[in-house]
Order: sequence, then structure tokens, then C-alpha cells
Amino acid sequence: MPGDRRGSVPEQGPVPVQGPEPEAGSERGAPSSGGAESGRGRSSRTGGRGRRRPSWARALRPSGLNRAPGAVPAAREAGPYLTPAQAFDALYAYCAPALVRQAYLLTGRRDLAHESVERAFQRAWDRWPEVARDPDPAGWVRAAAHDWALSPWHRFRRRYRHPEPPPPDEHDRALLDALLSLPPPYRRTLVLYDGVGLDLPDTAAETEASTRAAAGRLLYAREVLAERLPEPAGPQELHDRLAELASSGRTRAAEPAAVRVGGERRARLWTRTAAAVTVVLIGSTAMTLHTAPTHYVPPVPPGESVRGVPPRAAPGGPLSDEQRELRDRLRDALLDGPERLTPEAR
Repeated sequence: MPGDRRGSVPEQGPVPVQGPEPEAGSERGAPSSGGAESGRGRSSRTGGRGRRRPSWARALRPSGLNRAPGAVPAAREAGPYLTPAQAFDALYAYCAPALVRQAYLLTGRRDLAHESVERAFQRAWDRWPEVARDPDPAGWVRAAAHDWALSPWHRFRRRYRHPEPPPPDEHDRALLDALLSLPPPYRRTLVLYDGVGLDLPDTAAETEASTRAAAGRLLYAREVLAERLPEPAGPQELHDRLAELASSGRTRAAEPAAVRVGGERRARLWTRTAAAVTVVLIGSTAMTLHTAPTHYVPPVPPGESVRGVPPRAAPGGPLSDEQRELRDRLRDALLDGPERLTPEAR
């Protein structure tokens, strides 16, 4: 239970504050998560590729070189150490808005994007000691959110059988249709590389593919988008257009406290369900052992009519007086006569 986890977290040591929370910017954000800019040298890589840093990344990390790998901005006035709930809230505030945008690019559905991010953070809260020790907590949550968003089981859910209303802008509609026409692994590779800003080895590792396979997926995805988009777009233009598409519409994430409470409630529900199923299995097993026979009892065959047996012969007629007298004498002698003890020699 999450309550038990809070008691066990101090054994691993308190979570240090990495620094004060940076001031927010005024420009509109792009679809990149906190994990994409933390813990893997994203700032130097971005400068090498000549890509300008998205406005949301400047707002959250004005100086990427001053932050340690995997660091997450802490809440203000949090003190020298963070409790597990405070660290989770800081990670959620740092990553959730960008993850909602990324999940929208992967699915084309706002509701599914929010659900994917909430489930990913609920899973992170359920495994918080593991996530807290991870070198890149933001990358851990991003991978979980992308896995949930691209799960093939959503097609069988009634609420996701019909598409959502398309974006109002014509160019955004064309880009979203082109993205959704790609197979999920290709779509995820394109979003991670051109949207989030991961390099090719990190993209291949997160999509569980080789570097050569990730490069082939990326080139194929770019070719499909170049054919289906009315205007050609290079890597920088594609990045900007992905940012505009992901930032359109409702991208506000839920409150971190609500996500934590929802995760705890879900964990309690699953625990009670597992306990109930276990009790039912134990009861049915005990009943079976009590009522099951201990030895083999052969079944009684059903009766059958036998034909061809001759009927029993009747006597030759009524007995005469002499025969009845003889019968009576024989019956009396057999019951209480001396002949039963000492046979007579004749």
C-alpha cells in the first residue's frame, strides 16, 4: 500500500532538493517532457543539432548545465529534504503537462492522453522507492505513459471506438492524420526524436529497438509525413509544428494530490479484489476436499430384462391325504425328534 511505502522510504534516505524552482515563461509550450531535458545531456545535444530550445523547456530549465542528471525542480520552501509526497508532486508538476502533449501526439485523443499520464504517475507512486532511486525518474514515467497510450487494448473500449473532433486548424488536422496513419512504433520514434528531443540511441532504447531499426523507423515516418503534408517540413519545422499541434486544446493535467489519492484507491481496490478471489478459491477447494469421495465406488449397472428362461413347473395337482400326512410328519420329525441327535441305523 502507498501508506506502507511512505514508512519505508526513509530507509533509503531523504530526497535532497536539487535547487529552487525556476520562474515560468510566457511563451506557448512544445511537446517535450522534463525527462527529455534532464539526465542525458539534452542541452548539449540540442545545441549541437542547431535546434532552439522550446519555450516550455526554457521556462522549466533556464540553464540546463546547472542541473544534475535526472534532477527535478523542487517545490519552494520545501526545506533541505523532501518527503515522498513532496518529491512526487515536484516530479508531477515538472513532467505531467509535457507528457499530456506527447500522449496526445501518440493517440490523437485528449481524454486518453490525460488517462495515460495519470496511470503512469499512479504506477510511479505505487513503486515510488524504485522510481526515486532511478537515475531518470522523468524518463521512467514517460516510458510508462507512452506504453499505456499505445496499448492495443484501447480499441476494444467503448469510449475510444469513435474518433474525437479534429483540431480546428487545417494544417494541424493534416499533421495529426499523418501521425495517426503511422504504425505505433514509428509514431513513437518520431515523437521521441523530433518532438521530445532524444538522440537516436536513447530513442532506440526507449522503444526497445536497435539503433539501426530506430533510424529506419524515423526515416520512414518522415517520408510518410512529407508525402501527406501539404507543405514540406524539415526537422526544425516539423519540431515546431508538433509543438503547435500538441499545445492546442486542453492540456491541463490533474492535480498531483488527486493522482496520488486515485492511485491509493486503485491499489486498495485491487488488494481487496485479490483477497476476495483468494477467499473464494480457498473455500471452493475446502468444499471439494470435504465432499470428494476417498475411494472408488463402481457404479451399479441398470437392470435388464432376461428373456428365454423357461417358466417354473407347477406341481402335478393338489396333495392327497396321505401326502399331506407324510409332509406333516417330516416337518415335525425334523424339528424336535431324537433323530436330530442320534441317527437310527436301519
